[in-house]
Formats: sequence, C-alpha cells, structure tokens
Amino acid sequence: MLTLHIKNETSRLQAVVLGTAKSNGPVPSIEEAYDPKSLQHIKAGTYPKEEDMVPEMEAFSAVLKKYNVEVFRPELIENCNQIFSRDIAFVIDDYFIKSNILPDREKELDAIQYVIDQMNPSKVITPPEEVHIEGGDVMLWNDYVFIGTYKGKDYPNYITARTNMHGVQFIKDMFPDKTVKEFDLNKSNTIARDNALHLDCCFQPVGKNKGIIHKEGFRDLADYEYLVRLFGHENLFHISKDEMYHMFSNVFSIDSNIVVSEKNFTRLNKWLQEQDFTVEEIPYAEIAKQEGLLRCSTMPLIRN
Repeated sequence: MLTLHIKNETSRLQAVVLGTAKSNGPVPSIEEAYDPKSLQHIKAGTYPKEEDMVPEMEAFSAVLKKYNVEVFRPELIENCNQIFSRDIAFVIDDYFIKSNILPDREKELDAIQYVIDQMNPSKVITPPEEVHIEGGDVMLWNDYVFIGTYKGKDYPNYITARTNMHGVQFIKDMFPDKTVKEFDLNKSNTIARDNALHLDCCFQPVGKNKGIIHKEGFRDLADYEYLVRLFGHENLFHISKDEMYHMFSNVFSIDSNIVVSEKNFTRLNKWLQEQDFTVEEIPYAEIAKQEGLLRCSTMPLIRN
C-alpha cells in the first residue's frame, strides 16, 4: 500500500512518478500542438528527438535515485508522449486527484494504473466533468493551495488554459481547512514568451521560505503582490520573460535544501547556491522545447 503524503513542494521526497520519453511518437503536426513553444519548434524543424530526450530523463532519474527516492515510471504506450506526468494527476495531503485532461491524453493515466492500484481506493478522486484542472497549476505550500487559472470569458478559445474556476472551487470544497488562492495567468496560443501554461511556469516555491517568480506571468498585479507579501520580496528570485520562456521556474525540489535544475540556468543556479541550496544540474534543454521542464515531468506521491 502506498500511503500518500504531500503537504508542500519542498519537503524530503520519498516516492515520485517520473514520466518517460521512450516511444515518444512522431513529430506532431501544427494542428496537434498543445502549446506555442512546441508549435514554434514544429515549424522551425527543431522539435526534440527521442534519442536526445531519453538521456535527459535518465539523468533526472539517476539524481532522484542518488537520494534514495522510489521512482515509478509509466508503462510504455507506443508512439505516445508520456513525459509530463504532472499534468495527469496530483496529490494533496493523502488524496490522489485525477486531472480532467485533454481527452486524447486519458491513456497516460492507464499507464500508471499499476501505481494507482497500490493506493487506498477511497483516496483516489475523479472530479466531475466540468472541473478542468492540471497538476502544473496546483502548488501546495503547507496550509495554502495555490492554483493557476484563467478568468477570461474567452477561456474556451485557449488550449493553453488548462484549469478553470470550477477546478478552483472543487479544491476549495474538498479542502475547506486550507487557504486556496487562485492566480489569473496570462495565456497565448501562439506566442510562447507571453504564455504561462501553468502556474509552475511563472512561480514556484523553493526551500522553506523562498521562491522563483515571473511578474509578467500574472494577469492581475494583485496576484503577484499577494505572493510578494507572503514570501517577502527579498526571498523571491525574479526571472525575465526570456528566463520564463526557458522554464527557469520549473525546477524540482528533492528536499528543502536540494534542487534539481537545468545546467544552463546559470543565473538561477548561482543564486540558489548563494542561498545554500545543493543544486543538482542536469541537461534538460531538449525537453524544455515542449514548454515543460523538471517539475512538469514529475508527480510526487510521498514527501516527509
């Protein structure tokens, strides 16, 4: 039996689902692109190749195992992109909540059914149909749950808007003792530098009281200011539009003092080291071309 336990983003990690880049399938057509960054690379002929992405994910797996984390991988589905396990489900406290994801990604959940089978069935939750929510938009900070959303009336027009207000309300109803705070994010179907696909594309806590943030990712300045008040300006590492595009805020914490980061994130990695973090640097630039990075590739199940 897997006893799920996730209260925040940075406590010591015990068990995680890490996606896989094997049998990733052909390069998508322009019509099949889920996000503007993938679209850009499809058009430019620079979409990442499986043989370049597999070693990146194996380097990540090796770092997790170095810290004695139990790593589950999805069963292989032929010609299917199974990299971003964060999208398909997430854990809050001891509940495993399935995302109502884009319909053609349902089979990605089937590929981790062997993990779900190890959980208490009463703790596995399938939200109602009107609830749209993805793990990249859900961020735990002890008594807080931060949720990225998009409040524009044109929500249905954005394939990049993945979590709706029904999703926010669902979490509020399910966890009445927590402070559930939603953040209205900037979306673009066509311009990657203007698109915060998920909350973890423009904000993520690290350590006990610090965070990485991109001010322009928020449609409402008050949402950004809320986080500045909560964390303190001096504890936040502000990233530029270019750094957001390269996914600087999508690192991954193994512990409150251990962060896995992309090796090219020089400015961020230097700051983390100055704040006494151990930074495990790995190559992940090919996977980043699909508008996802380290946090997107993981689904934490147990943290101490």
